[in-house]
Amino acid sequence: MIRWAKINYLFVIRMLGWLLLIEAVFMLFPLIPCAIYHEPAAMRSMLYSILATAGTGVLFSLVKPKKQEIYRREGYLLTALVWIVFTLFGMLPYLFSGSLNTVADAFFETMSGFTTTGSTVMTNVESVPKGILFWRALTQWFGGMGIVVFTIAIHPALNVSGGLQIFNAEVTGITHDKLLPRISQTAKGLWLVYIVLSAAMTLLLWAGPMNLFDSLCQMMTAISTGGFSTKNTSIAYWNSYYTDIIIIIFMFLGGVNFSLLFSVSVGKPKSLLKNDTFRYYTAFTLTMCAICIAIVSIAGLYDNWADRIIKPAFICVSGITSTGFGLVDFQKWGPLGICMLFIMMYFGACGGSTAGGLKVDRMVFLFRNIKNEFYRLLHPNTITTVTVNSRVLTSEISAKIVVFIAIFTASVIIIGMILTATGVPVIDAMFSSLSALSNIGFGSGVTYSSYITLPSICKWALSYGMLIGRLEIFTVIILFTRRFWVQ
Repeated sequence: MIRWAKINYLFVIRMLGWLLLIEAVFMLFPLIPCAIYHEPAAMRSMLYSILATAGTGVLFSLVKPKKQEIYRREGYLLTALVWIVFTLFGMLPYLFSGSLNTVADAFFETMSGFTTTGSTVMTNVESVPKGILFWRALTQWFGGMGIVVFTIAIHPALNVSGGLQIFNAEVTGITHDKLLPRISQTAKGLWLVYIVLSAAMTLLLWAGPMNLFDSLCQMMTAISTGGFSTKNTSIAYWNSYYTDIIIIIFMFLGGVNFSLLFSVSVGKPKSLLKNDTFRYYTAFTLTMCAICIAIVSIAGLYDNWADRIIKPAFICVSGITSTGFGLVDFQKWGPLGICMLFIMMYFGACGGSTAGGLKVDRMVFLFRNIKNEFYRLLHPNTITTVTVNSRVLTSEISAKIVVFIAIFTASVIIIGMILTATGVPVIDAMFSSLSALSNIGFGSGVTYSSYITLPSICKWALSYGMLIGRLEIFTVIILFTRRFWVQ
C-alpha cells in the first residue's frame, strides 16, 4: 500500500496567494511610465493583469491551513510553484497589450525575465510600449535576488517556520550561511545591498547619455545580470565608453556573492580577499578578458585600442555573469572566441549572486577534487579533503556537487537534442541550450538576435531549462521523483 508523504498543501496555496499579491503590487509600477508616455492601451493591459493577479491572490490567501508550518518538501514545492505561477501571471501584460501573440512566446519571455536569462522573442523592442518594457525589466530585477527571498524578508509567517527551507531552495551556491540570527534578517540584508547598488547604478547611468527611463531599465537588467535592454542594439545604442564601463563594473558586482557584499557593507572588506571563490572569480574574469582582447587584437577587428579593450571585456563580463548584454557581434571573433565564450557561460560567476552557470564555487571544488584524486593514485591510503572558502566540504556536499554537474551537463545535451530534432543546427542548438541552463540569454546563428523563429516546443523546452538553471536543478527535478510524493 502506498503511503503518501504528508505535505501541507493548504499552507503552500496560502503562501502562493500572498506571493501573487506581491506580484500585483509590483505590476503597479509600470503604470507610471504608461501615464508619463501616454500609453492608454498599455495601461489597460497592466490594469487587467493586476486585477487577475490580485484577484487570484486574494482567493488563495483566504485558504486557512490547520498548521502554519512547512518543512523540506513544502519548501521545494512552494519554491518551484511560485516561479511557474509568477510566470503565468507575469505574461498577461504581454498578451493583453498584444506585444506578444502566443502563450508560448509570452511564457518564454516572462520566464526569461524572472530567471534573469535575457533570451527574447521580441524582434523590435523599441516599438513596444514603455510601460511593457518597464515591466519586462522589472521581472528581471525582482527575479535577480529571488522572489521567495523577498517574501521571507517581509512576510512574518516565514520568519517562524520554513523560511530557511525555501531560502536554501532558491538561493544559488554550494552552501548558504545565515548572516544574521534570523533568516528574515539575512533576506533583508541581502535585499538592502541589492537596492543600494541599484540606486547607485541608476544615478551613474543617468549622469551619462541615458535618460531616466533607460537608466532605470538598464540598471534593473544589469544588476540582476539579466540582459534585457530597451534598445534593439542593446548597449551599443549609446556608443559611450562611460556607459560601457559603468555597466561592466555593476555586472561584475552582480556576479559576486551578495553575502560577501553584505559583509563589506558592515565593515568587513577583508572578507573579499579571504574568499577563495571571489579570488578565482576575479582571476577567471581577468584571464578570459585578456584572452579575448588578444583574439580581437590579432584579428584586427576594431579601429582603436579603446574598442579592442573595452568591447571584449564587456562581452566577457556579460558572459561570465550570465547577463547577456550585447555590445558587438561576438560571432565575428571566430571559433576560438566562441569557444572561450562557451567556457565562460558554462562556469559562470559566484554562488549566492544573481548570475547563472555552474558557479565558480563548484569550479574551485572540481579542480581541487581532481588534484586530490591524482594525489591519491600515488598515495592510496591518504585521506584527503576539499576545502572551499576555509570550509571543509563533507562527503555529502561533494557528492551533491558531482551529481549537480552531471545533471546540468546532461540537461544541456538533452535540451540541445530537442532543438536539433526540430531542425535547429546542432551548434546553435547546443549554444542556446547552454544559454538557457546558464541563464545568460546569448544566442548563436538562428537564435543570435531573437528566438522568435524557433518552434513552440523549443521555447517550452528552453523555458524549462531556464527554470531548472535558475533554481539549480534539484529544486525542480526532485518534484518528478517518486520519493518526493511517497514516504
